[in-house]
Amino acid sequence: MLNFEFQLPTRFVFGSDAELQSGEMVARFGGKKVLVHYGTGSALQSGLIDRVANSLTDAGLQYELLGGAMPNPRDTLVYEGIKLIREKGIDFVLAAGGGSAIDSAKAMALGARYDGDFWDFFEGVAQPAAVVPFGVVLTVAAAGSESSNSAVITQESTKKKRGLGTEFNRPLFAIMNPSLTKTVPAYPTFCGVTDIMAHIFERYFTQIRDVDVTDRLNEALMLSVISAARVLVSDLQNDAARAEIMWAGTLAHNNLFGVGRVGDFASHQIEHELSALYDVAHGAGLAVVFPAWMRYVMPKNITRFCQFAIRVWGCEMDFEHPERTALRGIECFESFLKEIGMPLTLEALGANASDIPYMAKNTRRGPDGKTGFFEKLETPEIEAILRIAT
Repeated sequence: MLNFEFQLPTRFVFGSDAELQSGEMVARFGGKKVLVHYGTGSALQSGLIDRVANSLTDAGLQYELLGGAMPNPRDTLVYEGIKLIREKGIDFVLAAGGGSAIDSAKAMALGARYDGDFWDFFEGVAQPAAVVPFGVVLTVAAAGSESSNSAVITQESTKKKRGLGTEFNRPLFAIMNPSLTKTVPAYPTFCGVTDIMAHIFERYFTQIRDVDVTDRLNEALMLSVISAARVLVSDLQNDAARAEIMWAGTLAHNNLFGVGRVGDFASHQIEHELSALYDVAHGAGLAVVFPAWMRYVMPKNITRFCQFAIRVWGCEMDFEHPERTALRGIECFESFLKEIGMPLTLEALGANASDIPYMAKNTRRGPDGKTGFFEKLETPEIEAILRIAT
């Protein structure tokens, strides 16, 4: 296990009607004039924004509304939000929605305290030094952005999709009412499940040894997500399963389960090119990319993939041919993805194999020109992974 530091400043308010505490929570953290940022309609239609707005008013707070957050959130709306924050003297940002609204709000909160272009942060040419305080009312279990240090934005003019990790991205609070997720239809629900599983995998598949505590935590979380997802396949309105998935999404991406180890986020970087180019759901893109990544990197640590197969999927160990056990675990994961209605190939997403070189070339990587840690990947390896997914 590696040395680590970990702090999670986010306060969680979890349960029925939790959104009615929005005003109380904003006031607790010093907000007086609030920008409420939300998506493209469901938050309004469900009455959530009215309930949040009434809660803010009851707490004696003023507010401005800004809707329009979309999947794969765009920089154009971020600029609009930054302008509104500055013009209206906003001192607190409240995101009401899923990962798209939250990431967009994070970028607005950072950009409003920066004299340059907020996109500088996402290109890595500047580092944040301040942020407008912000919190979250979560409506979609998926991205884990409600307590993570990350945000992902798409630059509309270039179709670049870039992520930013900084402690300034941690919300001060996350209000989480599982009932709010019951309005999410099946396909986006299971895209969210896939995103959650991917976040767990990105911590779990490590080359660091002696990390059994976090191994066991990750494996338990995988098993819980798999179990709850199977309940939702037959009963999309199941309260208990919705609650389990919502809390699992938070635990999967706040890095509590990633301490003391080095994870691998290459699959997310590869998928960002896919969803930026084709505007597909992020979780659906991960369903295509992650099994292909697994198949490609498996030989680098067959023992870990065997552990995954045995502990998570209940496979029997083939001691004479461990690669068969490792492969069986990947096949079990693919079967689970089929069970919850996810695509498994680029073709099923409507993506063209002819775009593979472009996506591989443009995948974001580190200063060494490579992405990933389980196996460091360059353009030819990324191409090979995408071709496995055809």
